[in-house]
Amino acid sequence: MSKKNCTRSGCKDVFRAFLLKNANYAGALEIPVINATDAIPNKLIPFSKALRTDDYDQWVCHYEDDTLFERLWNNPKKYLPILAKFNGVITPDFSLYRDMPLIMQIWNIFRSRALAHWFQENGLNVVVNIRWGDKRTHFITCLGVPKYSTIAVGSVGCIKLLEDRKYFIEGLDYVVKKLKPKTIIVYGAAPDYIFDKYKKQGVKILQFDSETAKAHKAGDA
Repeated sequence: MSKKNCTRSGCKDVFRAFLLKNANYAGALEIPVINATDAIPNKLIPFSKALRTDDYDQWVCHYEDDTLFERLWNNPKKYLPILAKFNGVITPDFSLYRDMPLIMQIWNIFRSRALAHWFQENGLNVVVNIRWGDKRTHFITCLGVPKYSTIAVGSVGCIKLLEDRKYFIEGLDYVVKKLKPKTIIVYGAAPDYIFDKYKKQGVKILQFDSETAKAHKAGDA
């Protein structure tokens, strides 16, 4: 029998309905709508490292293995006070592998947007991370994301192999045409052969090295 998620005392919130309070939805899939922002991160730190730093003059991102930030979905109220100390948050980058069933990819997009809405409801600066798989996810990953805003993408592991690069470029082209972002935050490499055409369109590209790249640079110094 279908019924509404219960809010009575002692009734477990099985799908974290509290994250969606006051939410508006986009499309038949009802992906939460996120407010636009012109915010620009000054520096990025992965979620797992953010839990053990006292340098809060930076933004928290989630470009790392899902197991390192799944706890945020499982217990968001625990981590909200920590995230609130930082300048802002780039929304969780739950994986969208092309061989995952589509429903699981949609679920991971939904989870990221639900947390994004809740973060904004609680006063955090939020930049939406855009992640896609194959063409089936292009339209879905743009649902609820405002046009002419700052967005973020991760290129780590997406452009080294030719097949992966093809999917990355196709998805990014769709996202830019659909959302017309003012700024794209890129975590990982941002080679000109992919991003130069967007710069020529007036899109600001702001690149941040991955933790691996920073470690390599430190080793070469």
